[in-house]
Amino acid sequence: MTSGPSSPAEPEFPISTNSWVSTEVRVRYAETDQMGLVYYANYLVWFEVGRAEFCRQRGFAYRDFERDNDAYLAVAEAQCRYRTPARYDDLLLIRTRVEEFRKRTIRFVYEIVRKDPQTIVATGSTLHVVLNSQGRPKSFPAAYRGYFE
Repeated sequence: MTSGPSSPAEPEFPISTNSWVSTEVRVRYAETDQMGLVYYANYLVWFEVGRAEFCRQRGFAYRDFERDNDAYLAVAEAQCRYRTPARYDDLLLIRTRVEEFRKRTIRFVYEIVRKDPQTIVATGSTLHVVLNSQGRPKSFPAAYRGYFE
């Protein structure tokens, strides 16, 4: 067994910034408000789920990205457009893709879709700045650029 940073596995398919990565979540009772609708802040949590799953499906764990590179994706901007409410026990699809990739920033876009019937519940985006553990901007680690470009 070796120690130290490991480089991410090579992706098995070409990465396209237009490629959506999808993951499912089922709305839990704790995620709803008194009216039985999903509380608005949970959509931002689901965006995070989508980002983490995007990385995982591209061949690396976000946790390893942080640890091995002293690099953190700080949220600089978040936007969410609520189209129709989600409710307890709805099965939702979180769709995530990269819209823009630059030397020190990345923008993810999201669609939250109710699976049955297929309805867009919310759309949004987050802009992230790459920071080191001291909170200073830094460039994306070279080994990871191919996952996002």
